[in-house]
Amino acid sequence: MELLKFENISKVFGKKELQNQVLSNISSSIKSQQFVTLLGPSGCGKTTLLNIIGGFLKPDAGQVILEGKRVTGPGPERGFVFQNYALFPWMTVKDNILFPMKRQKMPAPQREDRVQELLSMANLEGKEHLYPHQLSGGMKQRTAVIRSIAYRPQVLLMDEPLGAVDFQMRQTLQEELESIFIRDKVTVMMVTHDVEEAVYMSDRVIVMSNHQGAIAEDYLLDLKRPRDRRSTAYRQAVNHLMDTLQISSNGSESVADLPRVPVLQAINGGCHVAR
Repeated sequence: MELLKFENISKVFGKKELQNQVLSNISSSIKSQQFVTLLGPSGCGKTTLLNIIGGFLKPDAGQVILEGKRVTGPGPERGFVFQNYALFPWMTVKDNILFPMKRQKMPAPQREDRVQELLSMANLEGKEHLYPHQLSGGMKQRTAVIRSIAYRPQVLLMDEPLGAVDFQMRQTLQEELESIFIRDKVTVMMVTHDVEEAVYMSDRVIVMSNHQGAIAEDYLLDLKRPRDRRSTAYRQAVNHLMDTLQISSNGSESVADLPRVPVLQAINGGCHVAR
């Protein structure tokens, strides 16, 4: 079932001769409970598109539709995880998680049940009375994620959610977040520069190019979860997307404009390009 779609999105920054067309006629859609990643070179418009979907920016043309309704601004049906966690420093872990539920006027007994469920899900039991400055980077990020899904938004938007942690912690958090999303049946759109992260976490990867955010490739991953980072199919997917990312970084609007990268398939879990 199609949950979210964005149609002919265009965005220009600046005025007159200093104008920068970041996005031009970008369209796609996301199904319910699908994890979709926006991958692309710096400056291709990934975060701009995410902010338009979140309602923080207005497009110059086009529209975002969520469950048949046009998005006109921020709303509780879209959770957002920022790069810098954005936790309230004066609140404990528990109070940070409770905050959006209180804003949505969730009854107190339901709030308590939900916060305990989320703490368990994120392996944060026993940490609920700590403040953000007392947490590791990984704990802060898990707190930010479960706070964003606390009131069960229809879509979770994540902007480079693991960009501030080291490589080893990044892989551990990818696995922990994947478990949270599967258990809570969350629909996700994520921005990342990390090809490995995109392959490990996503059902689909939308590769955007430097050519005004044009979609160079919409790549469907059909790999079993939990994913084996050492498997042939996994490595093929990573290599394919690295090739596509390199092509898109050269400013080509589509991979169709360049020599073909073979479509990859593997027994018991392959990957293919969605055309």
